[in-house]
Amino acid sequence: MTRLCALVLALVVHLLTVAFVVLGGWIILREPGSVLSWIFGGVSLAVGWALRPRLGRLPADAEVLDRASAAELYGVADRVADQVGVKRPAKVAVRDLATRTGYDRVGLARTPVLMLGLPLWLALPPKQRVALLARAYARLPTGDERVVSEALATLDAWRDALVGTGSGPLKARSEAEDKIAASTPMALEAMHPAYDVTGILGRLVGRVLGGPVLLVRYALARLSRAGESRVQARQRALALRAATEAELAELDALEARGGYLAPMQAAALRGESVSAIRRTVLTKFQLTADGVWPSAPHSELLGTHQSDRIDEELAAHYARAIRGFGLIS
Repeated sequence: MTRLCALVLALVVHLLTVAFVVLGGWIILREPGSVLSWIFGGVSLAVGWALRPRLGRLPADAEVLDRASAAELYGVADRVADQVGVKRPAKVAVRDLATRTGYDRVGLARTPVLMLGLPLWLALPPKQRVALLARAYARLPTGDERVVSEALATLDAWRDALVGTGSGPLKARSEAEDKIAASTPMALEAMHPAYDVTGILGRLVGRVLGGPVLLVRYALARLSRAGESRVQARQRALALRAATEAELAELDALEARGGYLAPMQAAALRGESVSAIRRTVLTKFQLTADGVWPSAPHSELLGTHQSDRIDEELAAHYARAIRGFGLIS
């Protein structure tokens, strides 16, 4: 019931966005020769465009790999995707300094893209690499989860526009007032009444319309949080199709403490090679005190030799990435 209520409320929010687009088009088409029609219709269309659901895009620092030059990486990405039960990624991209690995559908064509964070990937043995991919695939939101999350983003845009994030004057206005005061103080005095009246009217409209927006957002956020346990259980069940509970727990613990970064950063500062950095971090965080593997490092979906070939495919990307490891905090 909670899931259905959240979905219905989210759809109402999206329908409001559609209504702005339809209204703007209707105003313009009703009297296309009128300047006022274009002004009011354009404003309505602009509001609808600003509140539209985002289709997602690749981060600016993501580099898409060619399938031919990264065949082994694409191969394991496909095998784990099949095991988890999601669509195979059409593109695999790497990010030099991002520690998070994610999987999403981007663009109007909803292209499935796997985005690999190189620092953590470099630190993991084959078995944990499979667990990392499985968890990324499992976190792909379902259709209704995406509808709700996009509705919350739309309501955040409404809130910021109507209520704002602070009570002080806009920075641009403050800078403009400083320049006017330095050149023509009398003009600034004449402008203050109009500024004040406009500010009062703007805040009044924001409070009147912002109240319902905040109320709807609060309700949708509560409904969304109520379903978090169900979402997490679904994601865990999907990830367990390709990894064990122990492997996922170990991966979560490694990310939480972030201890793999310090030795990698120190080794990078010493000028060590990529292979030496990988041996250092694997020895420190994956071997027992007596220097043996507690369990076999390979997985059925990714063998040790296959993992080594992936490292060869990514060698140039690793070399570039480690030069910036000192920037990761």
